[in-house]
Amino acid sequence: MTATVIDGKAFASRVRDKVATHVARLKDEHGITPGLAVVLVGEDPASQVYVKSKGKMTKQVGMLSLEYRLNADAAQDDLLALIADLNANPEVHGILVQLPLPGHMDESYVLAAIDPAKDVDGFHISNVGLLGTGQKAMVPCTPLGCLMMLRDHHGSLSGLDAVVIGRSNIVGKPMAQLLLGDSCTVTIAHSRTKNLADVVRRADIVVAAVGRPKMVSGDWIKPGATVIDVGINRTDDGLVGDVDYASASQVAGAITPVPGGVGPMTIACLLANTVTACCRANDLAEPEGLTA
Repeated sequence: MTATVIDGKAFASRVRDKVATHVARLKDEHGITPGLAVVLVGEDPASQVYVKSKGKMTKQVGMLSLEYRLNADAAQDDLLALIADLNANPEVHGILVQLPLPGHMDESYVLAAIDPAKDVDGFHISNVGLLGTGQKAMVPCTPLGCLMMLRDHHGSLSGLDAVVIGRSNIVGKPMAQLLLGDSCTVTIAHSRTKNLADVVRRADIVVAAVGRPKMVSGDWIKPGATVIDVGINRTDDGLVGDVDYASASQVAGAITPVPGGVGPMTIACLLANTVTACCRANDLAEPEGLTA
Protein backbone atom coordinates (compact mmCIF):
# COMPACT_ATOMS: atom_id res chain seq x y z
CA MET A 1 0.00 0.00 0.00
CA THR A 2 1.20 3.49 -0.85
CA ALA A 3 -0.62 6.29 0.94
CA THR A 4 -2.56 9.06 -0.74
CA VAL A 5 -0.67 12.30 -0.21
CA ILE A 6 -2.81 15.02 1.35
CA ASP A 7 -1.52 18.12 -0.41
CA GLY A 8 -1.78 20.92 2.14
CA LYS A 9 -0.24 23.43 -0.24
CA ALA A 10 -2.96 22.90 -2.84
CA PHE A 11 -5.69 22.82 -0.20
CA ALA A 12 -4.44 26.06 1.34
CA SER A 13 -4.46 27.70 -2.08
CA ARG A 14 -8.16 26.87 -2.43
CA VAL A 15 -8.88 28.27 1.03
CA ARG A 16 -7.06 31.50 0.19
CA ASP A 17 -9.09 31.79 -3.01
CA LYS A 18 -12.28 31.55 -0.93
CA VAL A 19 -10.92 34.16 1.49
CA ALA A 20 -10.13 36.52 -1.39
CA THR A 21 -13.67 36.13 -2.73
CA HIS A 22 -15.19 37.00 0.65
CA VAL A 23 -12.79 39.93 1.12
CA ALA A 24 -13.82 41.35 -2.28
CA ARG A 25 -17.48 40.97 -1.33
CA LEU A 26 -16.98 42.77 1.98
CA LYS A 27 -15.31 45.63 0.13
CA ASP A 28 -17.90 45.85 -2.65
CA GLU A 29 -21.05 45.38 -0.58
CA HIS A 30 -20.10 46.98 2.74
CA GLY A 31 -17.00 49.10 2.15
CA ILE A 32 -15.09 47.10 4.75
CA THR A 33 -11.56 45.72 4.43
CA PRO A 34 -10.57 43.03 6.94
CA GLY A 35 -7.35 44.00 8.71
CA LEU A 36 -4.72 41.75 10.28
CA ALA A 37 -2.04 43.14 12.60
CA VAL A 38 1.05 41.03 13.28
CA VAL A 39 3.43 41.92 16.11
CA LEU A 40 7.02 40.64 16.18
CA VAL A 41 9.27 41.12 19.19
CA GLY A 42 12.96 40.49 18.63
CA GLU A 43 15.00 39.07 15.77
CA ASP A 44 14.25 35.34 15.82
CA PRO A 45 15.05 34.19 12.24
CA ALA A 46 12.21 31.66 11.98
CA SER A 47 9.71 34.18 13.34
CA GLN A 48 10.87 36.77 10.81
CA VAL A 49 10.24 34.29 7.98
CA TYR A 50 6.76 33.49 9.33
CA VAL A 51 5.82 37.14 9.72
CA LYS A 52 7.01 37.98 6.20
CA SER A 53 4.98 35.10 4.75
CA LYS A 54 1.87 36.09 6.68
CA GLY A 55 2.13 39.68 5.53
CA LYS A 56 2.60 38.67 1.90
CA MET A 57 -0.41 36.36 1.86
CA THR A 58 -2.58 38.84 3.74
CA LYS A 59 -2.00 41.37 0.98
CA GLN A 60 -2.52 38.77 -1.75
CA VAL A 61 -6.09 38.10 -0.61
CA GLY A 62 -6.84 41.83 -0.53
CA MET A 63 -6.77 42.37 3.21
CA LEU A 64 -5.11 45.18 5.14
CA SER A 65 -1.74 43.97 6.47
CA LEU A 66 -0.22 45.82 9.42
CA GLU A 67 3.16 44.83 10.84
CA TYR A 68 4.70 46.04 14.09
CA ARG A 69 8.22 45.26 15.32
CA LEU A 70 9.67 45.76 18.78
CA ASN A 71 13.26 45.25 19.87
CA ALA A 72 14.08 42.08 21.79
CA ASP A 73 14.79 44.17 24.91
CA ALA A 74 11.51 46.09 24.71
CA ALA A 75 9.58 46.32 27.97
CA GLN A 76 6.51 44.16 28.34
CA ASP A 77 4.50 47.32 29.08
CA ASP A 78 5.43 48.64 25.63
CA LEU A 79 4.01 45.50 24.03
CA LEU A 80 0.87 45.70 26.16
CA ALA A 81 0.39 49.35 25.18
CA LEU A 82 0.66 48.40 21.49
CA ILE A 83 -1.89 45.62 21.95
CA ALA A 84 -4.26 48.05 23.67
CA ASP A 85 -3.99 50.41 20.70
CA LEU A 86 -4.71 47.56 18.27
CA ASN A 87 -7.68 46.41 20.37
CA ALA A 88 -9.14 49.89 20.03
CA ASN A 89 -8.40 50.28 16.31
CA PRO A 90 -11.57 49.60 14.26
CA GLU A 91 -9.50 48.86 11.15
CA VAL A 92 -7.85 45.92 12.90
CA HIS A 93 -10.02 42.80 13.05
CA GLY A 94 -7.29 40.28 13.86
CA ILE A 95 -4.25 40.54 16.14
CA LEU A 96 -1.41 38.04 16.15
CA VAL A 97 1.57 38.26 18.48
CA GLN A 98 4.28 36.06 16.99
CA LEU A 99 5.58 33.46 19.41
CA PRO A 100 7.93 32.79 21.08
CA LEU A 101 8.40 36.00 23.01
CA PRO A 102 11.68 37.00 24.69
CA GLY A 103 12.27 35.34 28.05
CA HIS A 104 11.55 38.45 30.13
CA MET A 105 7.96 38.61 28.85
CA ASP A 106 5.04 36.64 30.30
CA GLU A 107 3.53 34.92 27.27
CA SER A 108 0.23 34.03 28.97
CA TYR A 109 -0.23 37.57 30.28
CA VAL A 110 0.47 39.08 26.87
CA LEU A 111 -1.94 36.76 25.05
CA ALA A 112 -4.63 37.50 27.64
CA ALA A 113 -4.34 41.21 26.78
CA ILE A 114 -5.62 40.64 23.23
CA ASP A 115 -9.33 41.29 22.68
CA PRO A 116 -10.81 37.75 22.40
CA ALA A 117 -12.86 38.90 19.41
CA LYS A 118 -9.61 39.81 17.60
CA ASP A 119 -7.69 36.76 18.80
CA VAL A 120 -7.38 35.09 15.39
CA ASP A 121 -4.76 32.68 16.77
CA GLY A 122 -7.40 31.28 19.15
CA PHE A 123 -5.00 31.33 22.12
CA HIS A 124 -6.95 33.61 24.49
CA ILE A 125 -8.29 31.76 27.53
CA SER A 126 -11.83 32.87 26.64
CA ASN A 127 -11.60 31.21 23.24
CA VAL A 128 -9.98 28.14 24.79
CA GLY A 129 -12.92 27.84 27.19
CA LEU A 130 -15.52 28.38 24.47
CA LEU A 131 -13.93 25.72 22.27
CA GLY A 132 -13.71 23.29 25.18
CA THR A 133 -17.42 23.67 25.91
CA GLY A 134 -18.49 23.36 22.29
CA GLN A 135 -19.42 27.01 21.78
CA LYS A 136 -18.59 29.46 19.00
CA ALA A 137 -14.95 30.44 19.36
CA MET A 138 -11.88 31.54 17.46
CA VAL A 139 -10.24 28.21 16.71
CA PRO A 140 -6.43 27.84 16.70
CA CYS A 141 -5.24 27.85 13.12
CA THR A 142 -3.11 24.69 12.99
CA PRO A 143 -5.73 22.35 14.51
CA LEU A 144 -8.40 23.96 12.34
CA GLY A 145 -6.33 23.30 9.21
CA CYS A 146 -5.84 19.67 10.27
CA LEU A 147 -9.58 19.22 10.82
CA MET A 148 -10.40 20.71 7.42
CA MET A 149 -8.05 18.29 5.66
CA LEU A 150 -9.48 15.35 7.58
CA ARG A 151 -13.04 16.33 6.71
CA ASP A 152 -12.09 16.76 3.09
CA HIS A 153 -10.50 13.32 2.93
CA HIS A 154 -13.01 11.34 4.99
CA GLY A 155 -16.25 13.25 4.69
CA SER A 156 -17.76 12.31 8.05
CA LEU A 157 -15.37 11.61 10.95
CA SER A 158 -18.13 10.25 13.16
CA GLY A 159 -17.15 7.13 15.07
CA LEU A 160 -13.52 7.09 13.96
CA ASP A 161 -10.82 6.32 16.53
CA ALA A 162 -8.34 9.23 16.71
CA VAL A 163 -5.05 9.50 18.57
CA VAL A 164 -3.44 12.91 19.07
CA ILE A 165 0.23 12.63 20.02
CA GLY A 166 1.07 15.81 21.90
CA ARG A 167 -0.69 17.78 24.63
CA SER A 168 0.27 21.39 23.91
CA ASN A 169 -2.22 24.21 24.36
CA ILE A 170 -1.52 25.33 20.79
CA VAL A 171 -2.12 22.05 18.91
CA GLY A 172 -2.70 18.90 20.95
CA LYS A 173 -5.49 19.95 23.29
CA PRO A 174 -7.54 22.01 20.79
CA MET A 175 -7.08 19.28 18.16
CA ALA A 176 -8.63 16.78 20.55
CA GLN A 177 -11.55 19.14 21.21
CA LEU A 178 -12.22 19.57 17.50
CA LEU A 179 -12.13 15.83 16.86
CA LEU A 180 -14.53 15.28 19.77
CA GLY A 181 -16.79 17.87 18.21
CA ASP A 182 -16.86 15.78 15.05
CA SER A 183 -17.82 12.69 17.08
CA CYS A 184 -14.48 10.89 17.02
CA THR A 185 -13.35 8.71 19.90
CA VAL A 186 -10.23 10.60 20.99
CA THR A 187 -7.11 9.64 22.92
CA ILE A 188 -4.49 12.25 23.80
CA ALA A 189 -1.09 10.54 23.99
CA HIS A 190 2.36 12.00 24.53
CA SER A 191 6.01 11.13 24.99
CA ARG A 192 5.35 9.57 28.40
CA THR A 193 2.40 7.43 27.36
CA LYS A 194 3.00 3.77 28.22
CA ASN A 195 3.08 1.48 25.20
CA LEU A 196 2.69 4.50 22.92
CA ALA A 197 3.17 2.49 19.73
CA ASP A 198 0.32 0.15 20.71
CA VAL A 199 -1.94 3.11 21.46
CA VAL A 200 -1.23 4.61 18.05
CA ARG A 201 -1.75 1.31 16.21
CA ARG A 202 -5.45 1.22 17.02
CA ALA A 203 -6.16 4.64 15.52
CA ASP A 204 -8.01 5.40 12.29
CA ILE A 205 -6.63 8.94 12.54
CA VAL A 206 -3.19 9.87 13.90
CA VAL A 207 -2.28 13.51 14.51
CA ALA A 208 1.41 13.78 15.42
CA ALA A 209 2.33 17.02 17.21
CA VAL A 210 5.01 16.05 19.69
CA GLY A 211 8.06 17.87 18.29
CA ARG A 212 10.40 14.90 17.87
CA PRO A 213 11.88 14.17 14.43
CA LYS A 214 10.56 10.96 12.85
CA MET A 215 9.31 9.67 16.20
CA VAL A 216 6.33 7.84 14.68
CA SER A 217 7.49 4.98 12.46
CA GLY A 218 5.52 3.00 9.93
CA ASP A 219 5.11 0.01 12.23
CA TRP A 220 3.14 2.23 14.61
CA ILE A 221 0.48 2.91 11.97
CA LYS A 222 -2.69 0.89 11.48
CA PRO A 223 -2.95 -0.14 7.80
CA GLY A 224 -5.12 2.37 5.98
CA ALA A 225 -5.06 5.01 8.76
CA THR A 226 -4.90 8.72 8.01
CA VAL A 227 -1.76 10.42 9.34
CA ILE A 228 -1.57 14.18 9.90
CA ASP A 229 1.99 15.27 10.67
CA VAL A 230 2.11 18.63 12.43
CA GLY A 231 5.81 18.45 13.28
CA ILE A 232 8.35 20.77 11.68
CA ASN A 233 11.85 19.80 12.81
CA ARG A 234 15.04 21.27 11.40
CA THR A 235 17.68 18.56 11.00
CA ASP A 236 20.90 18.07 9.04
CA ASP A 237 18.71 16.44 6.39
CA GLY A 238 16.42 19.46 6.16
CA LEU A 239 12.86 19.83 7.44
CA VAL A 240 11.26 16.62 8.68
CA GLY A 241 8.07 15.87 10.54
CA ASP A 242 7.29 13.92 13.68
CA VAL A 243 6.45 10.96 11.43
CA ASP A 244 8.94 8.86 9.50
CA TYR A 245 7.34 9.60 6.17
CA ALA A 246 9.22 6.95 4.20
CA SER A 247 7.97 4.04 6.30
CA ALA A 248 4.56 5.45 7.30
CA SER A 249 3.56 6.22 3.72
CA GLN A 250 3.87 2.52 2.90
CA VAL A 251 1.25 1.63 5.53
CA ALA A 252 -1.10 4.59 5.89
CA GLY A 253 -4.10 5.19 3.69
CA ALA A 254 -3.38 8.92 3.55
CA ILE A 255 -0.63 11.15 4.92
CA THR A 256 0.49 14.77 4.96
CA PRO A 257 4.05 15.53 3.85
CA VAL A 258 6.55 17.81 5.59
CA PRO A 259 6.94 20.39 4.23
CA GLY A 260 3.81 21.03 2.17
CA GLY A 261 1.21 19.55 4.49
CA VAL A 262 -0.10 21.24 7.60
CA GLY A 263 2.14 24.33 7.42
CA PRO A 264 0.42 26.11 4.50
CA MET A 265 -2.98 25.45 6.06
CA THR A 266 -2.02 27.32 9.22
CA ILE A 267 -1.62 30.63 7.42
CA ALA A 268 -4.71 30.02 5.25
CA CYS A 269 -6.78 29.47 8.40
CA LEU A 270 -5.33 32.60 9.97
CA LEU A 271 -6.66 34.60 7.01
CA ALA A 272 -10.01 32.83 7.23
CA ASN A 273 -10.26 33.59 10.95
CA THR A 274 -9.58 37.26 10.24
CA VAL A 275 -12.48 37.40 7.77
CA THR A 276 -14.71 35.70 10.34
CA ALA A 277 -13.65 38.20 13.01
CA CYS A 278 -14.36 41.07 10.63
CA CYS A 279 -17.87 39.79 9.93
CA ARG A 280 -18.61 39.33 13.63
CA ALA A 281 -17.32 42.83 14.45
CA ASN A 282 -19.68 44.34 11.87
CA ASP A 283 -22.72 42.16 12.69
CA LEU A 284 -22.58 40.50 9.28
CA ALA A 285 -23.34 36.89 8.47
CA GLU A 286 -20.25 34.74 8.70
CA PRO A 287 -19.10 33.34 5.34
CA GLU A 288 -20.36 29.82 4.73
CA GLY A 289 -17.94 27.08 3.78
CA LEU A 290 -14.81 29.09 4.56
CA THR A 291 -13.52 26.70 7.21
CA ALA A 292 -15.86 23.76 6.62
